[in-house]
Amino acid sequence: MTSSVNSYSADTLHMYSYFRSSCSGRLRIATALKGLPVKYTYVNLLSSAQKSPSYVQDTNPSGSVPTLELISPDQIVKVRICQSTAALEFLDEAYPESAQLLPADPESRATVRTLVQIINSDVQPVTNLRIMKRVKCLGGDPETWNHELITDGLKAYESICKKVAGKYSVGDSVTIADCCLVPAVWGAQRVKVDFSAMPTLWAVFERLSELEEVKNSHWKNQADTPKELRN
Repeated sequence: MTSSVNSYSADTLHMYSYFRSSCSGRLRIATALKGLPVKYTYVNLLSSAQKSPSYVQDTNPSGSVPTLELISPDQIVKVRICQSTAALEFLDEAYPESAQLLPADPESRATVRTLVQIINSDVQPVTNLRIMKRVKCLGGDPETWNHELITDGLKAYESICKKVAGKYSVGDSVTIADCCLVPAVWGAQRVKVDFSAMPTLWAVFERLSELEEVKNSHWKNQADTPKELRN
């Protein structure tokens, strides 16, 4: 691990981000908790900037955010990661000297990764902006679609979390599961999900929300957040 620290310490973290992207929110929280400075390029999803030929061809073939880059002092992109969960694990492995967001024991790591995938696979992909547009084109109600799928996913999170939670989702240390949970709850609040059947999840979220790193990472507090949506 020492070689990783030495090889990355002089590099710059750069992220393509959008203020309301829950996946971008995950990385904002993680880098804040680890105390890692980040330079941002903002990609406006509403104007379809993520679909521009230059962005898709040169930066992220999925046409999405976030994209995390590690840039050397001579401005060479050493690493480019186009998926948020891969970026989360990279940050923990590349910067082991800062707060660790994965537990040391394999059983807890597996539980954390399970919770991450509930958010990453069962909630976020089926409720993002791209899917909402398609649901609407097919004559469906995007708000109802979002509400039902987010509720189902978060209830699944609750069923696991209530067995392993301490102060946070898994034990008493913040993990990448918490980094994924917080933006998912922000999105759930927007569609008025009822959290009464998720007391453990909600208690964890409230404790996380008290952390300055989480407060500063909220979508209302970003440089690209429109003035009318800021706190």
